[in-house]
Amino acid sequence: MKDLSNPFWIKLKGILFLLIGVSAAALLLLDNFKWQTALLLALAIWGCCRFYYFAFYVIEKYVDPTYKFSGLISFAKYWRQRRR
Repeated sequence: MKDLSNPFWIKLKGILFLLIGVSAAALLLLDNFKWQTALLLALAIWGCCRFYYFAFYVIEKYVDPTYKFSGLISFAKYWRQRRR
């Protein structure tokens, strides 16, 4: 598979990811709106975003500068190998 390098398609991909996330959150809240559900959904999104930041930026910049990520599966393999 060829790497995505065209700025237009990269931006479109980002916008589509945002639309998927916003649509899913809206549908969940429309299906079962409670303030508790909204808060838990917000915390779940925030926690996943922070984990993603940790998995790639923090590990690459502060823990192991030789590590270059290519996705969450790559990070899981890296983490498993480092624990041995």
